[in-house]
Amino acid sequence: MTGARYRFSSTWLLPGTAPDRVFGAVTDLAGYPRWWSDVRTVRRVDDDTAELICRSRLPFRLVVRMHREHQDERAGLLRVRLSGDLDGVLAGAVRAAGAGTLLQITQDVQARKELLRRLDAVARPLFRANHALMMRRGHRGLRTYLA
Repeated sequence: MTGARYRFSSTWLLPGTAPDRVFGAVTDLAGYPRWWSDVRTVRRVDDDTAELICRSRLPFRLVVRMHREHQDERAGLLRVRLSGDLDGVLAGAVRAAGAGTLLQITQDVQARKELLRRLDAVARPLFRANHALMMRRGHRGLRTYLA
């Protein structure tokens, strides 16, 4: 893979929500635009693959294909292969946490979009901050959606 490498880790606490509801929401990619404002559209490619168009505060969009590699609701684990403007892996773990659920998300990706690769040396902090804001909006959106 060529491009700028990024590793992200996010933990979302979803109080008052059962793990099965969280798992169902995060594995239903077609439903993302209902609760995550940065996910503009989702197009189903096949039973295990969807293409998402995302746009946050920065003036560009990302087109990412997500292909399901592993999904085990009983264990609360999922893993998808990412391709397109980002190439890599996204993994999630859903666990009961008191009277709610904890969702842990890890991403290990390389930027394939030319703009991201060219600006990486100077804009990396901005890209990381944008990602953090996008994830906060996703967390807030999912919490509201499941409430």
